[in-house]
Amino acid sequence: MKMNSEIMMMFRFRLILIGLLFSVGLKASMLLIPMDAKQKNHLKAYGIAFWSLEKENTVDWLLNYRGGSFVISYQKSIEDELIIRGVSYELIADAQYGLIQQEIANPEVNQDVVKLEKAPTVAVYSPKNKLPWDDAVTLVLTYAEIPYEVVYDEEIVRGDLPKYDWLHLHHEDFTGQYGKFWSSNRNKAWYKETVRVNEAMASKLGFEKVSDLKLSVANKIKEFVSGGGFMFAMCAATDSYDIALAASQVDICETMFDGDRSNPNAQSQLNYMNGFAFKDYTLVNNPAVYEFSDIDGSQKHRQFVGARESHDMFTLFEFSAKWDVVPTMLNQNHETVIKGFMGQTTSFRKETLRSDVLVLGETKSINTAKYIHGSFGKGTWTFYGGHDPEDHTHYVGDPPTDLNLFPNSPGYRLILNNLLFPAAKKKKRKT
Repeated sequence: MKMNSEIMMMFRFRLILIGLLFSVGLKASMLLIPMDAKQKNHLKAYGIAFWSLEKENTVDWLLNYRGGSFVISYQKSIEDELIIRGVSYELIADAQYGLIQQEIANPEVNQDVVKLEKAPTVAVYSPKNKLPWDDAVTLVLTYAEIPYEVVYDEEIVRGDLPKYDWLHLHHEDFTGQYGKFWSSNRNKAWYKETVRVNEAMASKLGFEKVSDLKLSVANKIKEFVSGGGFMFAMCAATDSYDIALAASQVDICETMFDGDRSNPNAQSQLNYMNGFAFKDYTLVNNPAVYEFSDIDGSQKHRQFVGARESHDMFTLFEFSAKWDVVPTMLNQNHETVIKGFMGQTTSFRKETLRSDVLVLGETKSINTAKYIHGSFGKGTWTFYGGHDPEDHTHYVGDPPTDLNLFPNSPGYRLILNNLLFPAAKKKKRKT
């Protein structure tokens, strides 16, 4: 009986010990959010990472590990949020995460860990009046449940940009030519309202012309980037922004846009070095042509793709995670060949790129850059050609994309990579 009693006591002790170890293991566990093909909702996963940062939790971003996965210290509130938002996750123990970190640290493995520390403050540059097109960035921010504030000319001119870490520009025409929609849309109510609103704002803020106002805004954004801000632009906000800066000392607007003729020598007076990305391009002066310059590769896309939408693809470059951390972050994805999509500015002819521009993604078949990046001063900028990553053509007036149908969109993931970029703890480049 004594032997049985001792055995029972030892058995109970082991059960208690195992229970304690199990309890400690749970408390020390980590939440792994995979970003490979096993993830049910890639886009909302970014929202979880952002939400965790807002709650003052750090997030490890595992570059090139299972599609750029996230790891967060276990909290029941975070697990509950993952379940509510339908984001796939795995519970792993500290020891298991330690093995993953060892694997990543191997110098022969193209992976790295970046610690995200603070949720960036996000601003979207967007007009207050309703326009007949949507904005891919605001669509994905809303879907991922990432908060943002809307700013426009008045807020920027009065100096509000330093309040934000990250600024998005979409489908804006910084040259003051109203997107060059004059030929096809000048009699439509939305176009007339756009002209009225912009002219009223220019007058209110003390500018004679809308082009003068837009140039002032472009320069304020340039100061924002120079001071350490992160600027992300899509579609026409990419080339029109650079052109406005290059044309800061010359009138490139025809009479229907600003009331007087353009400078006939405008082309020779462009200062390409005032911009961020482009050089040696030629302006399209005809106001009836829906194009700013020959930077844009839209025509090359139309000629190659035609009605064959499936032929329009772009490819992401692979960078060294341990050496080129920034471009690696910006290119995290579960796919490297991604569906192309059109826009007023679809892509960028490589002949017009300055030598300091980094190409992140290209359309090989027609030799254009789709996704480019660079630095200016203490900050950075990224240009992404096209309008909507899940709508190949997306004409004016088309309904917005329902992202419930595209929760794993690799094209939209690139936008959210840029959004998390400012949250990363700065790492010294390895030498």
